[in-house]
Amino acid sequence: MSAADETLAAGKAWLLARLGRGAHPLDGLDPDAARATIDGLTGLDPVPWTAAWGSLADAFAARARAATDPATERDLWVQAYRAAFIGRYPVPNHPLKQREYDRAREFFLKATALEDPPVEVVELPFEGSKLRFYVALPATEGPRPPVAMVWAGIDTWKEEMHARLGALLRSRGFAVLLVDMPGVGESPVLATGDAERQWTPIFDWLETRDDLDGARCAAIGGSFGGYWAMKLAYTHRDRLACAVNWGGGVHITFTPEWQQRSRNASSYLMDLMAARARIFGGATFEDYVARCPALSLLDQGLLDQPSAPLLLVNGRDDVQNSIEDIYLSLDHGDPKSARVFDGGHMGEGPVALTIVDWVARQLGAGPGRPEA
Repeated sequence: MSAADETLAAGKAWLLARLGRGAHPLDGLDPDAARATIDGLTGLDPVPWTAAWGSLADAFAARARAATDPATERDLWVQAYRAAFIGRYPVPNHPLKQREYDRAREFFLKATALEDPPVEVVELPFEGSKLRFYVALPATEGPRPPVAMVWAGIDTWKEEMHARLGALLRSRGFAVLLVDMPGVGESPVLATGDAERQWTPIFDWLETRDDLDGARCAAIGGSFGGYWAMKLAYTHRDRLACAVNWGGGVHITFTPEWQQRSRNASSYLMDLMAARARIFGGATFEDYVARCPALSLLDQGLLDQPSAPLLLVNGRDDVQNSIEDIYLSLDHGDPKSARVFDGGHMGEGPVALTIVDWVARQLGAGPGRPEA
């Protein structure tokens, strides 16, 4: 067997194992259709990769256009979106992957336009460009709902977080703002040391919405995005009711020593370094490592400052971001809540439910009283 054949076989095995567990990046995709596509893969490079997953997206899109029942149509657009997302996975660092990313957003909006209520697209001017995000209101009518701003990391963007966390939050009466963290998706800024400024116009916009309770606003960041949620707890503490760092780095994760350890994390199929470096506008391991230390919340002097209430969550065996960052954070500044789960990156078990319950208590939107 040639080296190329061995790489392809290993890639297929990785995908099938993830599919069997319903794990990222194949979660939500029709398992039979995904399995057939994996079996037919001829390579992991962008050309065969996008051809395979793009064809699957085409098939679902064609069925969606022919559907006569709105619920069926929506489900088929979701499948078309999920297939196109895999086509751009982990990042659109090739023209063909960029095409799949463009189509993934198109199919996502077609699906969510059929929800009740439909997802709203918001564009705000930002530093000569625009800041684009989605708003998903809760299905039940009532008083002005509290707000949860949600984003994730280097390969999971605002569209993916709609199903991963947004649906659970909406069911609990939250309005959900789906945002891209700096350096990914449609974010107008790279992941510089002050990129948290992209959230300032969102907070300003919230104050103009009579139908949303912007005074009860939470920030929830998953994976790398947990870093930005935690940073906002310091830099925008007067505008946040609470924040959750779900698996993100704080200080140790950004050191060259940790990055060397994690550069071949088994939780990635391909292009881990390219995906990481891309948030800074780079492409290599060296690009990423050179810029990481500037993100340290400890070195920025933030950890000992007052913060909005914080919850820190991760899996104890994370090989992407250091679990030690949680313990370091507990040694500094205001008291924080923390929950360590079994498993690797972001933890295993009822993690999302634990996060939503904590946020609901903080905002007075669930059982129990807001915590001090």
